[in-house]
Amino acid sequence: MKKTNILMIVLNLIFLIVFNVFFFMLGGTDHKASVWISYAFIHIAYLLMAATPFITAKSKSSSVFGLALYTISSGYFLVQFVVGVFFILIKLNGIKAAILVQLLLAAVYSIILLVNMIANEKTADAEVKRQFQIAYVKDASAKLSLLKDKVSDKDLKKKVEKVYDAVYTSPIKSHPEIAQLESKILQSINELENAIMAEDTDAITTITDSLHGAITERNTRLKLFN
Repeated sequence: MKKTNILMIVLNLIFLIVFNVFFFMLGGTDHKASVWISYAFIHIAYLLMAATPFITAKSKSSSVFGLALYTISSGYFLVQFVVGVFFILIKLNGIKAAILVQLLLAAVYSIILLVNMIANEKTADAEVKRQFQIAYVKDASAKLSLLKDKVSDKDLKKKVEKVYDAVYTSPIKSHPEIAQLESKILQSINELENAIMAEDTDAITTITDSLHGAITERNTRLKLFN
C-alpha cells in the first residue's frame, strides 16, 4: 500500500475517532433508537465522502471530476452532520422523523451524485474518443514525416510528401463508420515504410497512390457523417 493511501486512511480516521470519543463520553452507551439512527447516518455520510476519490472517472479531467464529486459528498456530509447532531441532541422517542428526514437527505445526495457521475463518464468517454481521433492524424503524420526524409528519389519523395500533406491537413474529428478505413491507412503506412527500407520503387509508387486515394476517401466520407 502506498504511503499516500496510508496517510489518507489515518486522516479519515481522525474524525471518526474524535466523534466517537465525544459521543460515548458525553452521552454514554444508552441511547434511544432515533439517536442510533442519526449516529449511523453520520458515519455513512462520512464514509461516502471518504470513498468519493475512488469512484471518480479516470481521464485527463479526473482532478476536475474528483473535485466536483468531493464537493457534493462534502456538502452532504456537512448537512447530514448538522441534522444528525440535532436529532442526537433532541433525543426523539419515535424514529419516523429521524429516518424520513435523513433518508430524504441521502436520496437527494444519491441523485445529485449519480447524475454527476453519469455526466463525468460521458465526458471521459468523449475524451478517450477524441484522443483516438487525434492519434490517427498525429501518428500518421509523424510517421510519414520521417519516411519522406528517407526517400532520395525526387519523384518518389514528392509522392510521399503528397500523402503526408493529405494526412496532415485531414480533419481530426472521426466517426466509427470510417474506423476500419483509418486502420487500413495506418497499416498501409507501415507497408510503405517497409517498401522504402527495401528501396522498392514500384511498391512505393503503388502504396503512395493507394494511400492518397484512401485518405481522400476517408475525408470525403467523413463529411457525410459530420
